Amino acid sequence: MSEENQKKNVTVLGQETEFDGVLEFTDSLVITGKFNGEIKATGELEIEKGAICSVKKMTAHSIVISGTVTGDIEASERVEMCTGSVVRGDVKTARIRIAEDVEFEGQISMIDEEPDVNLFSVASAEYKNALVLKSDDPR
Repeated sequence: MSEENQKKNVTVLGQETEFDGVLEFTDSLVITGKFNGEIKATGELEIEKGAICSVKKMTAHSIVISGTVTGDIEASERVEMCTGSVVRGDVKTARIRIAEDVEFEGQISMIDEEPDVNLFSVASAEYKNALVLKSDDPR
C-alpha cells in the first residue's frame, strides 16, 4: 500500500476548545474552536466556519480557511480561502484560491519552487511535465 493511500490521522480541536500556545503536528488538524499562538506544521490545516485563530504565524503544507484568521500564513502547497472567511495577514504560498465573499486584508507572496530536475539530464517533455503544477482536476 502506498503512503498516499494510507489513512492519515486527523485531530479536531472542537468548538468548545480554546488553545493558547505553540502547536506542532505532521498529519491533519481541523480547528473549530479558538486558537491563539503559533502553528508550525508539515501537514494539512483546516480552519472551520466559526473558528477564530489569532496567530503570529501559521505554517503548514496546505491551509483551508472557512473561519477567521488574524496573522501571517505560509503554506508550501496551497492556501484556500472559502466563502465567508475573514483573513487579516500576509499570505505566502505556491498556490492560492480565494472564493467570492471573502474578507481579505494583507499581501500575497507566491513561492516559486523549481522542480528537483537537472535540466540537462532529462528529455524536454519530462522537464515540462515537472514544471506543470498539479491541479485539483485530473488530466
